Formats: sequence, structure tokens, C-alpha cells
Amino acid sequence: QVQLVESGGGLAQAGGSLRLSCAASGSTLSTYTVAWFRQPPGKERQFVTGITWLTSSTHYRESVKGRFTVSRDDAKNTVYLQMNSLKPEDTAVYYCAAQYRGGYTTLPNSDNYDYWGQGTQVTVSS
Repeated sequence: QVQLVESGGGLAQAGGSLRLSCAASGSTLSTYTVAWFRQPPGKERQFVTGITWLTSSTHYRESVKGRFTVSRDDAKNTVYLQMNSLKPEDTAVYYCAAQYRGGYTTLPNSDNYDYWGQGTQVTVSS
């Protein structure tokens, strides 16, 4: 069992930055592929980015490429999402999710994830 807790959300101005953290407990995160999803107001949950176990391969949603960076520190059992050049359309509840030894092709599909955090709100003002 893995418990995930997100932190770092809040209010930012357009063009600003935030860094989200996803801290894991209950198991070592090194054998888990971790992704960030978000749910904008009134919309369905969408994949943002993910990072695989072992190779730390990454994949990004097109609209965040060049602005967001996902990274992991397995020694701290934490995955990060650095968000720069924020836009109002990035406003959403952001969730981290984990799957045991997930492969690269499994990253974008939320059905592949067994463990989810409670979410953290990110609001970007124009």
C-alpha cells in the first residue's frame, strides 16, 4: 500500500511558478511509476505528466511541454512537478497517482494507477 500526499498548490499569477510535491509513505516509491493528473473546473480529469520507475522516462501533455517539469527523488520518496509560465487554463485540482512498475506506455491512462493522493488546488489568475 502506498499513501500519497500532494502539497505546494495555491494561488499564482499568470506567468508565475509553483512547485508541487507528492510525498509517499507506506512503501518505497522507487518501484512505482508516478503521474500527475489535473481536473479543471467543470472538466474531466486529464493527464499532465508522468515519470517511470527505474529509467525516469517522462511524458508530458502537449499544452505543458516546455513549461512543466516532473522529477523524482527516490531517496526522499517524493515526486515533484515544477510549473513555470503558468496560465489561467492551468487552474485545476492536481493529483498525483502511482502504479507499481508501470511502463512508459501506461503513463497517460488513469485506469493504470492504483494509488491516488487527495489533490491540491492550483489557481492561476490573469
